[in-house]
Amino acid sequence: MSTLAVIPARLGATRLPRKPLRALGGAPLVVRVLERVRALGLADAVVVATEAEEVAAVVRAAGGEAVLTSPEHPSGTDRVAEVADRPEYAHHDVIVNVQGDEPFMRADAMAGAIAMVRDGGFPLGTAAGRRDATVVDDPNCVKVVRADDGRALYFSRAAIPFLRDAADRAVRDALVFQHMGIYACRREALRRWVSLPPHPLEIVEKLEQLRALADGIAMGVAIVEAPSWGEVNTEDDLTRANAHWSATHLPAGTTR
Repeated sequence: MSTLAVIPARLGATRLPRKPLRALGGAPLVVRVLERVRALGLADAVVVATEAEEVAAVVRAAGGEAVLTSPEHPSGTDRVAEVADRPEYAHHDVIVNVQGDEPFMRADAMAGAIAMVRDGGFPLGTAAGRRDATVVDDPNCVKVVRADDGRALYFSRAAIPFLRDAADRAVRDALVFQHMGIYACRREALRRWVSLPPHPLEIVEKLEQLRALADGIAMGVAIVEAPSWGEVNTEDDLTRANAHWSATHLPAGTTR
């Protein structure tokens, strides 16, 4: 099965203005995400989907492939679906949505999401990392609970699973998983997902994956030992990302 990775990168972000073009380790963030996805070697083709020619230009200057999409899309998933439906990408069986603010995506997370579709038989796949119980009350940490076969039961910003009896704390703590921003999709499942109207659960939680779950589209969740470093959504996130980059990447021409 051939795999296409699409990186949606919207210039009009509000919390971090001009986010795809902000510098991470001396290069635009969108370029760093592109480099990361390419380096993982898990997709047969990688393309950036954006509504801005300015973003497309920096991607092409870095040797990447970029496609201009409609500025009217309400989500990155819609942007990915537009690219996947183009004739030049019609031969790819699995479409992977790697969010444009995830420069440190884990290889096992991307591989796991793809495997849920390729090998697990799910129409959609994603990944989650094990976390300690301190995150369960953090609304910025999206939690997921899943069935024994790996199917997602629910995603929430609330504390799930909820601990009713203190005696069961160890059981609950082993079930805390943080969702990661990656989706693998069969082409027909992606089309169905974006054809649906926003669901009330999605509107309340601000989690677009709940639209698919509410419609009965099964999503397999691969579990990895830890979540990725995280998304870059704010100025503070960008500062932390640059510090992480400096700590983990050598300058060109140097050795350690």
